[in-house]
Amino acid sequence: MAFGDEKGVVKRNKKVLFKKYVNGFVQESDMEVVTDETIILELPHEGSKDTVLVKNLFLSCDPFMRALMSKMSESHYIEAFVPGNVIKGFGVSRVLESGHPDFKEGEYVWGITGWEEYSLITDTEKIFKIPFTDVPLSYYTGLLGLAGFTAYVGFNEICAPKKGEYVFISAASGAVGQLVGQLAKLMGCYVVGTAGSDEKVELLKTKFGFDDAFNYKKEKSLRAALRRCFPKGIDIYFENVGGAMLDAVLLNMRDKGRISACGMISQYNLEKLEGVHFLVRVITKQLTMKGFNVADYFDLYPKFLELIMPYIKNGEITYLEDKAEGIENAPAALVGLFTGKNIGKQLIVLAEE
Repeated sequence: MAFGDEKGVVKRNKKVLFKKYVNGFVQESDMEVVTDETIILELPHEGSKDTVLVKNLFLSCDPFMRALMSKMSESHYIEAFVPGNVIKGFGVSRVLESGHPDFKEGEYVWGITGWEEYSLITDTEKIFKIPFTDVPLSYYTGLLGLAGFTAYVGFNEICAPKKGEYVFISAASGAVGQLVGQLAKLMGCYVVGTAGSDEKVELLKTKFGFDDAFNYKKEKSLRAALRRCFPKGIDIYFENVGGAMLDAVLLNMRDKGRISACGMISQYNLEKLEGVHFLVRVITKQLTMKGFNVADYFDLYPKFLELIMPYIKNGEITYLEDKAEGIENAPAALVGLFTGKNIGKQLIVLAEE
């Protein structure tokens, strides 16, 4: 093993445990950072076939993790969290030892791992070998990982955009939205985004190349703001927020418009979900609205890389990361997603290599 992680050595293994089921807004107290546990850096002598021992380098904070914290959570790609167990999510790791023929010592992987410094991964169908290491490894928590691939699937595959179309993106400065906007601009679309601070709005227009953007917190009427930005209406809405924003968009969609339902972060912490009042517009405007689970599209990941890597290497894609240092700061980083504290992709740095 390289980097001082010698086989058989006992190492401290800090981790974040899920403490209790969550009602309402998630709090740091719903998680617990444990600093006194250890791990032996070797595969178990029994039952280690197809198991991989990894050192976690970066952990991804994602809004969908809140949905796994409720007692009645539905398990999707990741099992619902259980009190007392390590929180799981997407991350970037280095392989220390492998019982799986597809993963070798020293290789880097991204996928589902524990919120801890070292993990024994048994569900190896949910980790992927990192094909390009000439870009920052942290990109595989976002731009080249779940967030970037989600942007590609939700926009390119589901919305089938055309040059000249009018595109609106909510939560546009986040991990997914910032890339959707840039993909849309590269395709020749007119792009408007919304965010929750003037700083984020300025970033959308100056750093990410959006044609326009607005701070939804300062608008007296979301419907009026959308009419101002889209006097001819919206062809494509990339939905990250839900609630009142979705209602306003439905009133401003053009005939045969498309809505890609990626997320609804405004609803995740509510005990009583908000209703949507203008769904009749789906009928009268002949709209297509589709939700999706990006895990169902992983066979398209190579196609995504073929599209995105040249843009990255040519400097045509900009990606903003918000890095929290150390696993001790992981709970605060996750909670911050739901108050708009982060600017760009929120991730946790455990080790830089």
